[in-house]
Amino acid sequence: PVPGPGQAGVSRDGSSGGTGREADADRAEVLRRVRLAVGTQPPGGGVSRDYRGVGARPADDPVGLFVERLTDYRASAYRCGADEVGATIAGILGERGRTRICVPHGLPARWSAPGWQVVGGDAPPDPVALDAFDGVVSGCALAIALTGTIVLDSGPGQGWRAVTLVPDYHLVVVRADQIVPAVPDAVARLDATRPMTWISGPSATSDIEFDRVEGVHGPRTLDVLVVAEGR
Repeated sequence: PVPGPGQAGVSRDGSSGGTGREADADRAEVLRRVRLAVGTQPPGGGVSRDYRGVGARPADDPVGLFVERLTDYRASAYRCGADEVGATIAGILGERGRTRICVPHGLPARWSAPGWQVVGGDAPPDPVALDAFDGVVSGCALAIALTGTIVLDSGPGQGWRAVTLVPDYHLVVVRADQIVPAVPDAVARLDATRPMTWISGPSATSDIEFDRVEGVHGPRTLDVLVVAEGR
């Protein structure tokens, strides 16, 4: 039982004693050790700033590293030249059996095919309507080689976040010149005031038994087309 006010407690050695005095002594000892540890440090100083910054992790082959990381995340990566984007997208979608495709505003017309529906615009898209599509094709703001991450910031060709989160399939076009080596390089190039979505592989989660379930928080299937050069 916990002693009430004015009652004696039991000390650590089993004897009866005043709990207030023991608590004060313990508190004083903790503070003594803290002061001893930080007493030689100037206020606010002594903090190491040797973490990675912009340019700290240059990649010899950023495209190759990015594709390798995508594969680790169970995404599928494809490559093509700048003049092959439209045909390559059509081939990927044909293999996947995806026919009813939506695209965000601003996606280059040469990437699109007849029958694709532009969604979003100035008004938020209807999630129920988005769920009826076979998939979405979009661009991106940039990609990160070291982590295999794609970043969308709702710019042209990316649209509202729901457009790339609700459909079960997402094909992202990434230009080689959009791939940066590491996260600090990405942060330096991004506008922090824009709504961003960071994507590292297909949407996935797992329960306490580590059973992986895909498609819970976003597309179940992610394909990435890396355009070798130019726009």
